Amino acid sequence: MKRTVDVVKVGDRIRFEDQVHVLAGLDGPRCRLLAEEDAGVQVLLLTQVLQAPDFDVVDHPRPARRRIPAHGPLDGLGPEVRDKALAWERHILEVETGHIGPRQDWPPRPGYDPVVHSLAEREAAKAAELTAAGQAVSVATVRRMRARYREEGVWGLVDGRRKRERSVFGQADPRVVAAITGALTEQRGRSSGTLSRLRRQVAWLLQDAHGPEGVAVPPPSTFNRLVRAVAEQQGLALTAAGERRRASRPVPVFTPTHAMAPGELVMMDSTLLDVMVVCEDGQARRPELTMAVDVATRSITAAVLRPKGTKAVDAAVLLAQTLVPQQMRPNWPQYLSMAASVIPHERLASIDGRMQGAAARPVIRPTTVVIDQGKVFVSRCFLAAAEHLGISVQPCPPASGHAKGQVERGFGAIGTLFAQYVAGYTGNSLNARGSNVEDEACWTLPQLQDLLDEWVVCGWQERRHERLRHPLMPRLTLTPNEMWAALVGIAGHVPVPLAAADWIELLPSRRCAIGDEGIRFEHRTYDGRVLNGHRHRSTATDGKWEVHHNPYEPWQCWVRLPHGWEPVPWIHQGLVSKPFTDTTWRHILSVIKQREGRAEHEEQLARHLDELLRRAHTTDKGVSDVAGSRPAETTPGAAASASGEPSATGQPPHSRRKTQADRTKRRKTKTESPGNPTRQVPDADEDCGAAPDIGDSLTSATAWSIFDAHQEAQQW
Repeated sequence: MKRTVDVVKVGDRIRFEDQVHVLAGLDGPRCRLLAEEDAGVQVLLLTQVLQAPDFDVVDHPRPARRRIPAHGPLDGLGPEVRDKALAWERHILEVETGHIGPRQDWPPRPGYDPVVHSLAEREAAKAAELTAAGQAVSVATVRRMRARYREEGVWGLVDGRRKRERSVFGQADPRVVAAITGALTEQRGRSSGTLSRLRRQVAWLLQDAHGPEGVAVPPPSTFNRLVRAVAEQQGLALTAAGERRRASRPVPVFTPTHAMAPGELVMMDSTLLDVMVVCEDGQARRPELTMAVDVATRSITAAVLRPKGTKAVDAAVLLAQTLVPQQMRPNWPQYLSMAASVIPHERLASIDGRMQGAAARPVIRPTTVVIDQGKVFVSRCFLAAAEHLGISVQPCPPASGHAKGQVERGFGAIGTLFAQYVAGYTGNSLNARGSNVEDEACWTLPQLQDLLDEWVVCGWQERRHERLRHPLMPRLTLTPNEMWAALVGIAGHVPVPLAAADWIELLPSRRCAIGDEGIRFEHRTYDGRVLNGHRHRSTATDGKWEVHHNPYEPWQCWVRLPHGWEPVPWIHQGLVSKPFTDTTWRHILSVIKQREGRAEHEEQLARHLDELLRRAHTTDKGVSDVAGSRPAETTPGAAASASGEPSATGQPPHSRRKTQADRTKRRKTKTESPGNPTRQVPDADEDCGAAPDIGDSLTSATAWSIFDAHQEAQQW
């Protein structure tokens, strides 16, 4: 078969660069073009003209070029259709060339030699051969298949019915599809409903557009499948939650976040960990995890667990921890050290002495930190800490989790790779939560922090990450430590040592006055000899000093004096035999009611204990009620009762006794009900002395309206 060649000659009118030219002359590889409109002459390379996208011979169109056989579309067809098309290709090649394949060393079969038989004879022989094989084929069919092969290659030999594009909606009525699209568009912004409501709305739209008997709505099962197909193809949401998810996603094409150096981009966020821990008050609660992830190496540079309600100091300290090596714990094996990893430990230790005895966790100085709009990360403490460390802060738009997808995905990895193996795991949803999760909690917050730090070193930093691949070596995955070891040799490592003053600068600050009693804030008083000479002597316009404090170590604070930072102890530090935190102090304050006068807040626990001992020592029941009152000489309400005047609360003197009587009646009713046997041990607010006679007991119970066990026993 001869190959068709395009031919141009002098005098032809050709189209080139959106204009019609006349080929005025040919000189080797060059040609001379004469434009018809402006009569301009151009001398160009002939190959440049022939390869132009809009080149065409105007008067004599070019004959059809033989296309390269398209084998890619065949992969989307069934095996029977593909094998049939390839079989036709072999038949046509044998008719035209006498050979089935590209090899020419085999002689043609009888009846197909182009030297002996004409093309018409070869076509007739092929039709007779296929008919004898059971496939009714005429000579016209063989010629038609040859023409298709010349035009489209192998793709032209496929049955046209098989190449027809199938609609994603199947054979659904286009009018029903349009009505479903309109109903889904109309319910945007509305609360989610069932598919039955949507089906009724579609029926109303069809009735309004085509009449009551115009178009029928498909059956429920068919309608539900069609609705899901329409929503997926049209980019519409079936529920309000799905609509919010679609609205929060950026518009394609998605651009991945790239970072070429460690610390170039670090993402920070907080979330509740799916593990119950035993808090300081003995209650089981979920802690909050604040984490920083380096985008270039996918390393967890720092992770901090705190009680629910992360403070700004936690985020600020997290920044500082990324600059400090993770020291080996005494119980950690030696193979978790940086010296035993792929990290160039000796070279780094010669630059930074802190690397001696460090664990295999990267030390990365962030250049840019990506945060969300949480009040912890946009607080003045965090921003001041970032500015002090020379780190720029890049906030994300609201409700845009995709903008910090690396740290969000890191939280999910911690849940599946670490949290679900810890005792007290709550599951990632209420459906997956067990019934006795609180009873399973056995780890305290510091213990869980130690476990998490160890897991980060051995479970995350040494685990191959699917996103750590080189573009030229896509099959090779690296671990975060391997990626950091590779990049630190290019980007380098600059140690950033933090002095004690730097750590103090990262703590939350406040403005406080230094008075005769010292420094007061959060119902605590801090005083020391270092404050002498500075009381009531601030040179600031507000008359106050800059004070920094650590909420997790509230037994001291730091005040910036003219000669530098000075620690100031809490005046009641000696009364506390066990370390405590600001959370413990706030829990104690929430139990005791606040009283007037700030000076009394700090000593209220001691006064409450004194009142309790005095009530226990009091034997005269006429002075105070049994329900937990204070002595009459110290209780304003009792004094008012003795004088017959209303108390400070505005209630009559006998109102408290009526309240106690009501509680007694309710308690008696409860004890008399089935399933609640009479208690044999009196409550804490009952008289626990020697049991008097029944008559005296009844008189006492009637007078004071309290529960009497002896009277209750006679009713059984």
